[in-house]
Amino acid sequence: MWTLVLAALASGGAPVKLTSPQFEAGGSIPAKHTCEGDDTSPALEWSGLPAGTKSVALIVDDPDAPDPAAPKTTWVHWVLYNLPADSTGLPEGVKALPEGTLQGRNDWKRVGFGGPCPPIGEHRYFHKLYALDVVLPDLREPTKAALLEAMEGHVLGQAELVGRYQKHGRK
Repeated sequence: MWTLVLAALASGGAPVKLTSPQFEAGGSIPAKHTCEGDDTSPALEWSGLPAGTKSVALIVDDPDAPDPAAPKTTWVHWVLYNLPADSTGLPEGVKALPEGTLQGRNDWKRVGFGGPCPPIGEHRYFHKLYALDVVLPDLREPTKAALLEAMEGHVLGQAELVGRYQKHGRK
């Protein structure tokens, strides 16, 4: 299991940690978690949530779309919020989210996880975890932008885990 932390911030105390047993921070995301495989979410594990955390949010996005040599947009792969404050992670290929967890729409205009599927080159996939001092209201399948707006002023700590992926046979 990898326990590297790419970036973490917390108000006082130990940093928030976000890891995955499927890939090392900065390493390659296994193909089974992409459009070339089963397109299922990797397991994620977190710890060090600050005191006062009432809920957790997770956003997975790719700032290298469509081409890392000339990125034009950040493609959103997953939007989750209101994960319970006592949660410590999500299993690989999660099907049943923890009670109370809500999801937003990704950039495929659907709810749920959409794995890496870069059209060209190697892309970076940022898994961003946020510890919040509130349980958010039902935002009705928010976009990443709407969730970030609702979280404004409520982030107690955060962590990032970055993985990379390039489709096989493409340079």
